[in-house]
Amino acid sequence: MPDISTINGIAEDNIAQWNGSTASDVTSVNGDTWVHFVPMNASGGNSTITSGDFKISVFTSSGTFTVNTVGSIGTVEYLVIAGGAGGGKGSGGGGGAGGRRTATGLSVSAQGYSITIGGGGAGGTGRGTSGSNSVFSSITSTGGGAGGGTGGASGLSGGSGGGAGEGGSAGAASPSGQGNAGGSANSSTGGGGGGAGGAGGNSSSGSAGGAGGAGSASSITGSSLTKSGGGGGRGASSAGAAGSGGGGKGENGSTAGDAGTANTGGGGGGGGINNAKAGGSGVIYIKWKYQ
Repeated sequence: MPDISTINGIAEDNIAQWNGSTASDVTSVNGDTWVHFVPMNASGGNSTITSGDFKISVFTSSGTFTVNTVGSIGTVEYLVIAGGAGGGKGSGGGGGAGGRRTATGLSVSAQGYSITIGGGGAGGTGRGTSGSNSVFSSITSTGGGAGGGTGGASGLSGGSGGGAGEGGSAGAASPSGQGNAGGSANSSTGGGGGGAGGAGGNSSSGSAGGAGGAGSASSITGSSLTKSGGGGGRGASSAGAAGSGGGGKGENGSTAGDAGTANTGGGGGGGGINNAKAGGSGVIYIKWKYQ
């Protein structure tokens, strides 16, 4: 017997009554199987957003996502952002943004899934500290690579690479597919940290720090969210601009830069006279159909 998808042109799951009976209790019509949609039931997160027929569990700190009932679909959409890296000091490079992974159709089963939210790396007194990984199920996003610092310390590889400090090289995006490389440095200036949407900018000799790489937008909540922006490099006269999506701007030669924004995976700004700044912590969004 074929499964029914519509009755008289109406989607079968939009029918509440059938011949005086509750539609969900009817298993066949005229010999054809009536298979009813079963919603997923899940819980967990620091907050929950409702968008149409979907709920989005938002984790800003580590916890557990619990699937109580798998339902008819049995898959979720996710956005996993790792912690951003700290910037370096001494013609310091900006911190690389936390790695970004997103997709639909991840199969889940009825169980609890441990959620790890990566912390942002600290700003360095030389090279910064890389961010920490964020993890959901089989999905791991890699923490951002530290910004390079004094003494030719290079930026490190990460979800997005750290910007180079003076005399050093920029960090690569590794593993690939989660972000972009950091920018190169020049005399007295640092390169920008890479972002999920673009590479970190190269700095200008004796002048401007490299801009942090742009973040990348997602509509998983029904509204546009931009995350994983790179940190700006230290500039002698002009700060490296913050990457959109939570990155922090670099020092401008006298005024300290900014830290990456919490729960964006943004990289921290590079420093020189002033201390470099920390990266922002990560965040995880899990979207599931509840009706």
